[in-house]
Amino acid sequence: MSATDQNWMLRALELADRAEREDDEVPVGALIINEAGELVAESWNKNITRHDPSAHAEILAMRMAGERIQNHRLLGCTLYITLEPCAMCAMAMIHARIKRVVFGAYDPKTGAAGSVFNLLQDPRHNHRIEVQGGMLAEIASKKLSDYFRAKRQRMPLL
Repeated sequence: MSATDQNWMLRALELADRAEREDDEVPVGALIINEAGELVAESWNKNITRHDPSAHAEILAMRMAGERIQNHRLLGCTLYITLEPCAMCAMAMIHARIKRVVFGAYDPKTGAAGSVFNLLQDPRHNHRIEVQGGMLAEIASKKLSDYFRAKRQRMPLL
């Protein structure tokens, strides 16, 4: 774990906090760094507030990055995400030609970077992504667990 990776993941965790605090969304944050190590885009989950099943943190960050660099290919970019990407997000990363993905918590139910599927490194694709999972995983996992625990406690009993 490099200090640079850890610092960017800490920023992604701050974005996850904003997801919960500002939008009452599942606390997932994502950001994209270019080859020069500069922040290109950042976002958090907004699928509930936008009524958009594709508005995951990493999708929104990739959209923003594409607009900023004026290219649908995000060549040489690293995407930091607090939760292992799902299949939808993983395939978007492949199409964007993301170079590297660093994620926090593993997702044993829908993870597509090694937990359930390994789409990012599947040899059948013409592009494979370098993956580093488990970066500050305990912190990211706790955020998610705490969020869902609080949601369950607020739910009315039927």
